[in-house]
Amino acid sequence: MKTIYIIRHAKSSWDNPSLSDFDRPLNPRGLKTAPMMGTYLSQKGINPDIILSSPALRAAETAHLLKNAASWQAEISFDERIYEASPQTLHHIVKELDGQIPSVLIIGHNPGIESFIRLLTNRVEAMPTCSFAHIVCRENLWSDVRPGDCDLVEIIRPKEIAPGIAPKSGAAGQK
Repeated sequence: MKTIYIIRHAKSSWDNPSLSDFDRPLNPRGLKTAPMMGTYLSQKGINPDIILSSPALRAAETAHLLKNAASWQAEISFDERIYEASPQTLHHIVKELDGQIPSVLIIGHNPGIESFIRLLTNRVEAMPTCSFAHIVCRENLWSDVRPGDCDLVEIIRPKEIAPGIAPKSGAAGQK
């Protein structure tokens, strides 16, 4: 069995309108939420074997903050295909993984990650910023992972573990 962990990047800043979407950093809430989630996931025993992240600044910052807070040993690899990825692209990335790797953490963007969860599990789940999904696939090889053949174990949203840290905003559809 293979395990896929998915995290949507933490909350990003819109303070500088001259920045490209790709270059937007985390805002103060994102800088607080990402380490909190890393600590929480580590305490739950989550320990990915590899971390694949979008290279967009907000995703890269999220990846580093999570890894440091969780004290994960996994290397972070940046894959340009994760930025603005469709669920099919994310599926293709997973299918390319070395069969010896038991688990992967993907740090990406909406709407792609919500659609990827749906593709794998046939479940529709909201993934606000810095939310975490835990998916288990029945296959023993990444190349055999098929749509609809995986089980959603859990979704963890920041507001569920620290009420008040992630207030609702009208930015649900943002990347």
